[in-house]
Amino acid sequence: MGSILSVNLAVPELSTAARVGLTGINKQPVDGPVTVRAPGPKTTGLHSGLVGDQIFDVEHHGGDDQAVYAYAREDYDWWEAELDRVLPGGVFGENLTTVGVDVNHAVIGETWLIGDSLELQPTFGRVPCATFQARMAEPQWVKTFTRENRPGAYLRVVRPGKVQAGDPVSVIHRPAHGVTIAAAFRAYLTEPESLPTLAETEGLPDDLRRKLRRRSRS
Repeated sequence: MGSILSVNLAVPELSTAARVGLTGINKQPVDGPVTVRAPGPKTTGLHSGLVGDQIFDVEHHGGDDQAVYAYAREDYDWWEAELDRVLPGGVFGENLTTVGVDVNHAVIGETWLIGDSLELQPTFGRVPCATFQARMAEPQWVKTFTRENRPGAYLRVVRPGKVQAGDPVSVIHRPAHGVTIAAAFRAYLTEPESLPTLAETEGLPDDLRRKLRRRSRS
């Protein structure tokens, strides 16, 4: 069984990326429990699923299908060796840094029970953007992050609750389709022939499903 290593909330700062302005990608660990609930529609809701967190680019981030972002400590360890630099939890902008959870090979739509009551579902991987590139200050970071296919997972809130460091994480339901976060991420970005099949995956966000169908017809 895996667990939550840290819960991270935004410390707003100005991005060095052009035309970005204020960003909440800088997430820092907090002590104690944090309430998690469905934030509602992307542009008009509460944006982040975690009370106290902040999202500024509401066109591209947040909303019910990106309510929470999780990244595995094991993948951070891999990146530390690859980049020869220290990467503390939260530096990629995730709300939940996990340990012992195979985030990238989670099946889309499976259900995680965190602590006593919080239930979350992985929906898709994190597609890197200019803000992420600026934060990392690594040459060609967007391409590198995409190529290595360790995107972490966005999650929707199935059952609200509280989360804190040390909470256990278990999978209590797993869909039979078997499409993982990593497989879907790879197909979306590098395998256009796979888009029609990917679009039918149970648990995929509806807006992404529509986009995939449009792309597969073009």
